[in-house]
Amino acid sequence: MRAPASSGPDEGGPSGIAPPPPPAPPPPRLPLWPLLTMFALVPLWWLAGAFYLIWSVLGVVLLALLVVRGRVPLPPATGVWLLFLALVLLSATQLPSRVSLLPFGLRLGFYVTALVVAVYVYVYARERTDQAVVLVPLCLFWLGLVALGWLGVLAPRFTLTTPTEMLLPGGLAAHPYIQDLVHVTAAEYSERALNPIYRPAAPFPYTNHYGGAYAMTLPCVVAYTMLRRHGVFRWILLASLPLSLAPAFLTLNRVMFASLGAGLAVLGVRAARRGNLRVGVSVVGVLAIGGLATLFIPVTELIGNRVASSDTNSDRLALYAEVLRRIRDSPWLGYGGPVSVDTLSSGVPVGTQGQFWTVLFSHGVPALLCFLAWFVIVAMICARVRSAPGQWLAVVPVVCMAQMPFYGMTDPTITIAFFAGALAMAFTEREVGARPAHPPRTSREPEAVRA
Repeated sequence: MRAPASSGPDEGGPSGIAPPPPPAPPPPRLPLWPLLTMFALVPLWWLAGAFYLIWSVLGVVLLALLVVRGRVPLPPATGVWLLFLALVLLSATQLPSRVSLLPFGLRLGFYVTALVVAVYVYVYARERTDQAVVLVPLCLFWLGLVALGWLGVLAPRFTLTTPTEMLLPGGLAAHPYIQDLVHVTAAEYSERALNPIYRPAAPFPYTNHYGGAYAMTLPCVVAYTMLRRHGVFRWILLASLPLSLAPAFLTLNRVMFASLGAGLAVLGVRAARRGNLRVGVSVVGVLAIGGLATLFIPVTELIGNRVASSDTNSDRLALYAEVLRRIRDSPWLGYGGPVSVDTLSSGVPVGTQGQFWTVLFSHGVPALLCFLAWFVIVAMICARVRSAPGQWLAVVPVVCMAQMPFYGMTDPTITIAFFAGALAMAFTEREVGARPAHPPRTSREPEAVRA
């Protein structure tokens, strides 16, 4: 009998098994220019009066690039934040009127944009060995923050009717919240204070937001200077650190100092436990620069005078008590947003003066738990990082949690927290081997999801 003919190519070769398909090409790398457009051009967006309004639009650009790329690995705690966003959406059913939809939409946009930026930064950092490049947008934002802070020091009465303000319909531009966002001023001036002074605020409408952003961004700048040991940009950033102290100190933001102190304390304890001399020296260096600045800026005296001539503490306590009283009637979904009442002497809406209280009052107890959970999870993950730059980035969630009871974050500052948190998690994964720095590009990759 004739031996059977060998299998042809259509039958899978001599063994009868089809050759494996060629590996799928890796997805394209994400560009840096969208992050640069978002963060580095903040002074331009501020002058145009579009800083707050364009922020979510720029987030849509990032989201579109992620969708086009496909196979996007999501950072840890993404599910918790998605649950938070769902609860925020549900809380819209509690809004008192259609007029409240616009500020609600802006707040929701900030929350969504923060997550999009975190995913973008996380993916970008995992694909590159040069982690310093990822920090360039935040460092350029820092330089803009310092420059605009000095504008508030040297020209505190600077104000500008912006193009965005002129283009908005009259009724919309006259809304108090929208007016604060589109009509720019270099400094905040409280007429209610017994001894009112100008406090640097730009590019934000409120000086507390300036202090919050300053405390969040400072560790990122220090991290960059540790990653880059040479270069002109590094020396510019080093020079900006002492220059930044005058506008920062003149904000008289007590919580800014307290939150930075909490972050530096955690950083110092971790450095001592791990014997990391480089981190310890950097902490001492930052404290020394701040201490020297107090020889020229009587910040303690200025803060003392402000506290003695201000009713802000009693006003805050009254607002917090009102939140706790009212949330009993709507604990699951809150009220959709802050509410103005006539029963308080401060004239400030209930559900403001602190992110903790904003989320609790606006969106309810479950949403607050999800909000806090994201920062706790990220802080716990990043606590494992051992490199000096990574440890500096890892304290940003700590700084944020120290600010939450007193400072609001429902604005672009929350994006800074998510930027730094995502990058710190990427640092941690690279160092401790929680996931490979460059995961295999296969369609069966468990942690990758298709955008």
